Amino acid sequence: MLLTDSFLDYLLYERNYSEGTVKYYRSDILELQDFGKEMLGDLTPSDIDAELVREWIASLMDRGCASSTINRKLSSIRAYYKFLLRKGEVAVDPLRKITGPKKKKPLPVFLREGEMDKLLDDTDFGEGFEGCRNHLIIEMFYATGMRLSELIGLDDKDVDYSASLIKVTGKRNKQRLIPFDEELKFSMQEYVNVRNETIPVRSDAFFVRENGKRLYRSIVAYLVKRNLSKVVTVKKRSPHVLRHTFATAMLNNGADLGSIKELLGHESLATTEVYTHTTFEELKKVYNQAHPRA
Repeated sequence: MLLTDSFLDYLLYERNYSEGTVKYYRSDILELQDFGKEMLGDLTPSDIDAELVREWIASLMDRGCASSTINRKLSSIRAYYKFLLRKGEVAVDPLRKITGPKKKKPLPVFLREGEMDKLLDDTDFGEGFEGCRNHLIIEMFYATGMRLSELIGLDDKDVDYSASLIKVTGKRNKQRLIPFDEELKFSMQEYVNVRNETIPVRSDAFFVRENGKRLYRSIVAYLVKRNLSKVVTVKKRSPHVLRHTFATAMLNNGADLGSIKELLGHESLATTEVYTHTTFEELKKVYNQAHPRA
């Protein structure tokens, strides 16, 4: 207890920490000490080892403590043992090989297949060139999983109708080929006919504005947000949500992760694996809602 008081005085008077901050340090240190006493009986700071700290972390996680809270507590204990080492009160820092729990990444937001059907089949996108273009943009995001930058960067020459392939230029100028089906092919050809008739003079870009120039990001982001708002209430309504929706739909319909990784242009499989968590979360939600014993 004397050592703890001496450390807290050091934080308060030498490091000029606020009383509120010092209170956190105090409660974190006492919490670990109480846990140690419960496990081992009376103990000194030297008796606390890495195994005990790991058990403490596990108990905090079992209690539902957030990763950020646990890491803050570990930070307090680290500072305490650094102080004790400097003072020669302990010979070893029990936290030197301890890493805290990783912060949970937010799961990707996606639309269900029924919501996408409603959006593409029952939503009014308006008449003429703009309506046709805007519908195709949503359809293409969903059918190919391409990024916003890849979609606006498309040129007419990048679309091979005979092979049913689109060549996209992704991050760090890496190019990849994305296949497309007959339905998207029909929509693309319909759009190109309307575009060429409406805007005879234009740039090489596949998707253009009414002045014939290439679309820019904010136009696409706005039209996606506006149209997604018609069918869903999710907070995030960006083009990236449609990329997530593509990946989740592929996985749910039997595609393997390696293929999805290639289609999305991910460099690492770890990036693609986040979609498996999404589908498991979805399964759990469905189970909890539908199972009589859940």
